[in-house]
Amino acid sequence: QVQLVESGGGLVQAGGSLRLSCAASGRPFSGAMGWFRQAPGKEREFVASIRWSSSNPYYTESVKGRFTISRDNTKNTVYLQMNSLKPEDTAVYYCAGKLGLGTVTSAGGWNYWGQGTQVTVSS
Repeated sequence: QVQLVESGGGLVQAGGSLRLSCAASGRPFSGAMGWFRQAPGKEREFVASIRWSSSNPYYTESVKGRFTISRDNTKNTVYLQMNSLKPEDTAVYYCAGKLGLGTVTSAGGWNYWGQGTQVTVSS
């Protein structure tokens, strides 16, 4: 089994920054790690992903230039640095793990999920 535990959410004013962390434990797996978010009344949407074995990040268009995904393989931890936050970034952010290497932006294509952490950006 794989466990993913997120931390780092909170309340921030527009223009501010937050850093989310996701610690993976349990059965080791290759593939990729990613972040999704889900706002009230909306579907879960892809935010960013990165492979364990390379540093090729992938972002959804709306966060490019503002968010940075990174990983620390020694700690089995993935981070999401969020800068220049906007009220529309408000959502529950989920960490996800995927066994394959292909880029998949659909939530259904990911194998493991964390419990989510709330990010609220006030205007």
